[in-house]
Amino acid sequence: MLKFISPLILFLLIVSCNSKEELVLKNGDLLFLGSVAGELSEAINTVTQTEKATNYSHIAMVEITEGQIWVLHSAPENGSERISLDDFLAYAKKDSSVVVTYRIKSDYVFNADTAVARAKKMLGKPYNYSYILTDTAYYCSDFVYFAYAKDSIFTMNPMTFKDPETSEIHPTWITHYAEMGLEVPEGLPGCNPNGMAASEKLERIGVIE
Repeated sequence: MLKFISPLILFLLIVSCNSKEELVLKNGDLLFLGSVAGELSEAINTVTQTEKATNYSHIAMVEITEGQIWVLHSAPENGSERISLDDFLAYAKKDSSVVVTYRIKSDYVFNADTAVARAKKMLGKPYNYSYILTDTAYYCSDFVYFAYAKDSIFTMNPMTFKDPETSEIHPTWITHYAEMGLEVPEGLPGCNPNGMAASEKLERIGVIE
């Protein structure tokens, strides 16, 4: 039996269905992964989280070439690489991560094409597990930082590996650097996904479903 739907309810249903706009990626957009599982990712979040809205542990960069969407990033599995958007989303889904898109605001002078070209020159390098700056290996954040370095979009800040609740070096980092035979690089320059997402030069565009 058909039930009567009032004109007002019908209008609200139509507006609701049409209000969800499809997220359109642009060259140079930034993709942040949130809620990533894993001990090292959790350690990154613990010592770098600035607020709940920027609870991220990975950052990547969008390249659009001839209608194809690629993702440029550096990750522990394969170092700095270029993969399809579908593969990147599968990578995120593997750890039940949400993918959030940010874009550099139009108020700032930058060239996305040039930044993408710089990023592509850094491909093929191993992942930088020490997080100490070098041009022979990259971690996710400095990979994006150097891509936009000439545009002065992001800044380096003293790194901290301390748990904000205890003010002590997080145990995961103590173990991590001990296994590498290195001192924890507390205070050395670096960058992280949460700090970059919190930049006033970026705007949050939306979640990729």
